[in-house]
Amino acid sequence: MILGTLAGVYILGFSLITSILLASMFASHTLITYPIVSKLGITKNRAVNISIGSTLITNILALLVLAIIVGMSNGSMGGAFWIKLLLSFTISTLIILLAFPRIARWFFKRYNDSVSQYIFVLVIVFLGAILSQWAGIEAIIGAFMAGLALNRLVTRTSPLMNRINFVGNAIFIPFFLIGVGMLIDYRAFSNPQTLFVAFIMSTIATLAKFLAAWLTQKSFRFSKEERQLMFGLTNSQAAATLAAVLIGYNIILGTNELGEPIRLLNDHILNGTIIMILVTCTIASFATQRGAQSIALSDESHTTPSDNPERILIPISNPNTLDEIINISTILKSKSNTDGLIALSVVPTGHSGSDTGLQAKKLLDKALVAASAVDLKLKTSLRYSDSPVKGITHMLKEKNITDLLLGLHESKGLSDSFLGEVTQNILTNSNITTYIYHTYQPISTIRRHFVLIPENAENESGFSFWLAKIWNIALNTGATIIFYAGPETLKLIKSIHLHHPIQVEFNEFTDWLQLMTWKSKLRKDDNVTVVLSRENLPSYNDSMAHIPNYINKYLIHQNFLLIYPSQLDLNDERVDLTYPSLISAIEKIDGIGKTVAGIFKKKHL
Repeated sequence: MILGTLAGVYILGFSLITSILLASMFASHTLITYPIVSKLGITKNRAVNISIGSTLITNILALLVLAIIVGMSNGSMGGAFWIKLLLSFTISTLIILLAFPRIARWFFKRYNDSVSQYIFVLVIVFLGAILSQWAGIEAIIGAFMAGLALNRLVTRTSPLMNRINFVGNAIFIPFFLIGVGMLIDYRAFSNPQTLFVAFIMSTIATLAKFLAAWLTQKSFRFSKEERQLMFGLTNSQAAATLAAVLIGYNIILGTNELGEPIRLLNDHILNGTIIMILVTCTIASFATQRGAQSIALSDESHTTPSDNPERILIPISNPNTLDEIINISTILKSKSNTDGLIALSVVPTGHSGSDTGLQAKKLLDKALVAASAVDLKLKTSLRYSDSPVKGITHMLKEKNITDLLLGLHESKGLSDSFLGEVTQNILTNSNITTYIYHTYQPISTIRRHFVLIPENAENESGFSFWLAKIWNIALNTGATIIFYAGPETLKLIKSIHLHHPIQVEFNEFTDWLQLMTWKSKLRKDDNVTVVLSRENLPSYNDSMAHIPNYINKYLIHQNFLLIYPSQLDLNDERVDLTYPSLISAIEKIDGIGKTVAGIFKKKHL
């Protein structure tokens, strides 16, 4: 704002009001190059998060400046103008940020159709724009805030987000850029004044964004690549800039001697702005591509290729919960796992041509459709076996499965044997990390995840494996993770949190006989994750026998996830924590496992 105002007044010779509006155009920016970051899978990088946050602040403030300038130009800058602007803006903001999420959560719980959900999102965006116009500010502010309101409800890996990204990147952004290009008057390139204005605008806009990125890098000790990424993301001038210049161009302050209109922003600024948009978007594209590639390559260099990559097996038998099971698998999986998800349907031997076999094939086809909706590569397997248990356990061994994800339909509840005979036998006959998910509402509508961890859980080899999945839930959904665990376990998790920050709360909890004490803290939009253990392992305690009755009584109308870690005991004489193969295996779980491995190394030296 300061550079832009000074340049407008002292270099371009504009009035103060015109220079302030011009400076607000320099301050705002549009994340035109965000698809590059998304494609390279570094959207959770701190430089990206800061760039997104700055977009929120600068765009809203810049458009508020625009609203004030418009009011000043119309001669309505009295006390009534400020009171009306403040009240209307406050009311519209509260409606968008408080009412819209509640309406959206209600809608998403009741309507699972992706097309209906996408149309609903468009309606919400248009309503936000209308409310902003009613408040006397630009529609783009309302649309922007509507996106913020829906942010937590549209998970990064959901089919809805996939559709939003596709339509935005394939239709809206290209059409916007085409529209910008069509506004250019090529005759303006022969006018020295227009070229001079365009040069000053492009230079000041680029310099201001680079200085902001440089100061941020020095203040927070970021790398050069992160500085380049921030500069690339924030340098592109587009939506808010174009809105401001068009509105300023249409504000007529009077007429000259020839009867021509005197505009707040003249033809030179309009054409210069279009050129500035093209220049800054081009520079931003190259800067973002270079910075993002460097960061992505750096992240990959810290990950050692694994001899046993993540493979998640998803046995499916219930069409009613299939979509949600696929969704939770995309949230749990590592971002490096591009082809390690396998859907399995087991058919009794001798039923290949029966209705049972045909239904199993249809179920696998439905799983493929659900996976394609989120751009997920899913392998399918139709297996004939004497029993589901044999079919699943044989598949675990043949495909070297690392994680097993089982679903539990909410209408079935829990049997007298807690998990049912099939699941219980699978747990008995396998030693891999197993997740049992009960869905009552879409995972995207969950606000908080309660994670109950038994004491000594960190002394089992599966600790870092399932903990990485908890981190994936937080990163992919944006929900808050609330840990309940013993002091030693919490100490370890806190140290991990320092290196890999997420939204989290920590609570000390050791008495599993008092599970009901925190039941009053649960809300209907909470998920409960319980980390259990198999007998004779360090974290197992007799209180776990009471969990079936507790869940049957209190959690049947909640989402919950039960985790059975892999069986290998880190205190077992056969296991040496300093043994390279085990440490290497732990380190291969994204960044979380590497941190855990480092802590374990220090403990055992």
